[in-house]
Amino acid sequence: MSEPIAHPARKAALGFIFVTALMDVLSLGLMIPVLPSLVKEMAGGHTDDAAQWTAAFGMVWGTMQFFCSPILGMMSDRFGRRPVILISIFGLGIDYIFMALAPTLWWLFVGRIIHGATAASFSAAGAYIADVTPEKGRAKAFGLIGAAWSVGFIAGPALGGLLGKIDLHLPFWVAAAMALLNWLYGLLVLPESLPPEKRITRFDWKKANPVGSLKLLGSHPDLPRLGVVSFLMQLAHNAYPSVFVLYTGYRYGWDTAQIGLLMMLSGVLGVIVQALLIGPIVDRLKERGAVIVGLVCFVVSFAVFAFAPNGWIFASGLAVSAFAALIQPGLMGMMTRRVGPSEQGQLQGANSAIMGLTAIIGPALYGLSLAFAVRHEQTLQLPGLPLVIAGLLALGGLMVILSTRRARPAAVAEPGLDPAR
Repeated sequence: MSEPIAHPARKAALGFIFVTALMDVLSLGLMIPVLPSLVKEMAGGHTDDAAQWTAAFGMVWGTMQFFCSPILGMMSDRFGRRPVILISIFGLGIDYIFMALAPTLWWLFVGRIIHGATAASFSAAGAYIADVTPEKGRAKAFGLIGAAWSVGFIAGPALGGLLGKIDLHLPFWVAAAMALLNWLYGLLVLPESLPPEKRITRFDWKKANPVGSLKLLGSHPDLPRLGVVSFLMQLAHNAYPSVFVLYTGYRYGWDTAQIGLLMMLSGVLGVIVQALLIGPIVDRLKERGAVIVGLVCFVVSFAVFAFAPNGWIFASGLAVSAFAALIQPGLMGMMTRRVGPSEQGQLQGANSAIMGLTAIIGPALYGLSLAFAVRHEQTLQLPGLPLVIAGLLALGGLMVILSTRRARPAAVAEPGLDPAR
């Protein structure tokens, strides 16, 4: 009698997490086209000052992700996923209102601090997915969340640009409304996924920090290698938000309209792969095989982007890079099956901390390498240097994942784990 009840609840819960991810990314995408303009307006119209503030915003956001994700992840292991997710969503709504009312740059700066802390709810959301999906279906479920990110980044910037033409503050009000409606929906619909008997018995501050959280990656077979793959993959991916617009504008002379269309095409291709292809590919190749294919495509696409002599060849690389969407779902599936139910939140906190760390390192790594390549183009002749660096990082991740199967002795594998995954 209990199974018919549990099954619909499980579907409803996963659907809510999809909506949560979509709303979060939509609200983030709304700000992409308007936040730099708002910063420039508040900086007195000076592009150089606006660029410095924008870089500072990005770094403080990554720093807050780095420190807060492990705390929220462990809180979800101790108190359950539902309260952490709901508190974080509510915090996002309040943050957007704060930013909509911001009269100065310092108010916006504080807003980015709040946003970085509350956006760390994805650590709890990732643990929720691991709770409500069987091991065989986790890669597909994480792929569904990836599709939400792609859809959000297709619609968010376009909607934000239209709203920003009316008023630069309007997208923040719309984002606040989305977040608060999402919170209300969750308050009424979202069930708890982690039963009390599977929760940790106490909140441990020694583990609820980036260093303590990352120690989990060294406590289970193969997790250190998978953590390294996650770090290298996310750091490579950070090349897109760091230099994509500047590089394509400098190299191919593209304007904002052309870049926007290319971002839309990239998002559409990502949705196709994440929503339709990840499940069949994982079923056939298993999670490890899907990660390998994704990393190979990642390396090839960065090579195309770095050395493409014209914009058409550059754009063709998007079809290859879309298959990099296989990496994260497959990797999360491999990692979640190596820890117990009471550690899923801590694991997702560790992964979010890795994402925050790469968000701190990436802008400096790729921005400085692009500046160096442009200044020395006559001698270096390699404006795609940051994309070469990203490709080498992805290649490093590929080498690590290829060694994973051989590195884990069968004797230490947990009961029920499929070594092929």
